Amino acid sequence: MSDHRPTDISHPQSGDGTGREAGKREAQTGTDPLELIEQCLAAFSEDDPRQKILYKLRHAVMLSSASNQQREAELKKISEVVAKLTAPANRIGTLLEIPGEGLARILVGGAEYYANVDPRVPATDLKVGTQILVNEAYAVIKTLGYDLNGPILKLSEALADGRLRFEQEMGRQSMILQRSSDLVGVDLKAGDEVRIDPSHRIAIEKLEDRKASKHVLDEVPKVTWEQIGGQSEAISAIRKAIEYPLLHAETFEQFKFSQPKGFLLYGPPGCGKTLIGQAAAGSLSKLVSESKASGSDQRPPVTSGAFLHIKGPEILNMWLGESERMVRDLFAQARARRKEGALPFIFIDEAESILGTRRAMRSFNISNTLVPMFCSEMDGIESLRDVVIILASNRPDLIDPAVLRPGRIDRKIKVSRPDRAAAAEILKVYLTEELPLDPAVVAERGGGKTKVFGSLVEEVIDAIFKRTDENRLLSIRLRTGQNKVLYRGDLVSGAILSSIVQRAKEKAIDRTIQAGKPSGLVAKDLLDAVSEEFREGEMLPPDDAAEEWLKLLDHHPEQVVGVSSFRCGRQVEERLINQII
Repeated sequence: MSDHRPTDISHPQSGDGTGREAGKREAQTGTDPLELIEQCLAAFSEDDPRQKILYKLRHAVMLSSASNQQREAELKKISEVVAKLTAPANRIGTLLEIPGEGLARILVGGAEYYANVDPRVPATDLKVGTQILVNEAYAVIKTLGYDLNGPILKLSEALADGRLRFEQEMGRQSMILQRSSDLVGVDLKAGDEVRIDPSHRIAIEKLEDRKASKHVLDEVPKVTWEQIGGQSEAISAIRKAIEYPLLHAETFEQFKFSQPKGFLLYGPPGCGKTLIGQAAAGSLSKLVSESKASGSDQRPPVTSGAFLHIKGPEILNMWLGESERMVRDLFAQARARRKEGALPFIFIDEAESILGTRRAMRSFNISNTLVPMFCSEMDGIESLRDVVIILASNRPDLIDPAVLRPGRIDRKIKVSRPDRAAAAEILKVYLTEELPLDPAVVAERGGGKTKVFGSLVEEVIDAIFKRTDENRLLSIRLRTGQNKVLYRGDLVSGAILSSIVQRAKEKAIDRTIQAGKPSGLVAKDLLDAVSEEFREGEMLPPDDAAEEWLKLLDHHPEQVVGVSSFRCGRQVEERLINQII
């Protein structure tokens, strides 16, 4: 065997991969050690003893090559870690403006810079107000999106050029901020809550007002006129006021009749004011969406309805000016819904709590500012095709006259207590044929379910409206010296009739559970429910509330000097009213 061997068969070792590149070049030129060994093995015969040495040499070279590759990989990893640990940190800033292609005006550490933008950063990611990464040269190398944190301020004014003005607490300066890219074109109004970035330079996002959104229902209530019983006069009055101008538009146009825009539903509690308001909203929304607007009408066509149900006390707020702001937001929200093609209904329950009579006094009274705000907002409404205002109140005498004058609340509709015929209609709404009846009742009374339910309704009505000593509730002594006795029928309401049916259902359900077999309603369930319902209501008002209590019973307190109740068939101690009037 010749003593000649290659002058250098070693591979350069380095962490940057030069060893592997050199190995590839050697393999291509035929100087790879393993290839030379293979050539030697091919040149020797199989019985040549030098083959064993070459096999051992090849094995040793292979082990050495594998070890070198492992060391190179580990060295590369260590080098990468060292490079990361020793590299300077990238600064985080805020993008303020894109003045030109490849340029950005940024805010880093409270200082502004004109910086270059890495071409690899997508242009769509460069949004004003987003966080950015900048390198040592202050070049923008990456976007991080909007900061999820930041203070929340209430907008004071949206300027014409798109900037936003914010008023802060007393003693602090106002701020004017620019909009983020996602806020450009968003409709913002005074009172909106807006989150700004921590640097106080950019308005990031508009936040939904939780108090305002909870008042708005996605759809107009589905209550229909057929679901309301016993209020034919009130229903007829409000239907004529809201439906006739739409069904007979040409006739109303000939008489130059202006459509009403506000309604007041007043009467004793539990008589269906809320239900009538919901049914009016559903009926009017349907009619307006089906009617064709005249050619001169520039308003968008109505495609749906929006029902804003407000309970009066919800608007009251201890902070100065906050209640007035909520009223402005309420009407602004209604007008915004109108622009979207929906017909908004503002239904304010317990209206006397926020629209009460103003009083001349030195101390602050919220009615002194809230009522004028409500009146000014109502004056900006044209007719039913813009916004419909429906007020409901048990005490209309407490509502400020400026609210109830014609031109604002045009129709005052009384929802009275039901009489005998009206109470029967209400019971038929709740006692439907779908309810299970006891088989014994059907067999005893004969006929179908309709006839049986009719007889049950008459029996319940007789139990409520009969003039017997058992049905006496109150005795009222008038100034004339006369005593007037109030019976159950004089104080009945739709809510009481609904509660009577519910109590009867509970008795039938309990009997079914106890017996372990199906059962149904019987006449005794309804009659017992009548006695229980009125027994729980037998109470006298406290002395300081007797005047208001009498007005809820449709009696004038100035004509009443004493009130007493009946218990167990005898008259108890009388409450004198003239002492508090």
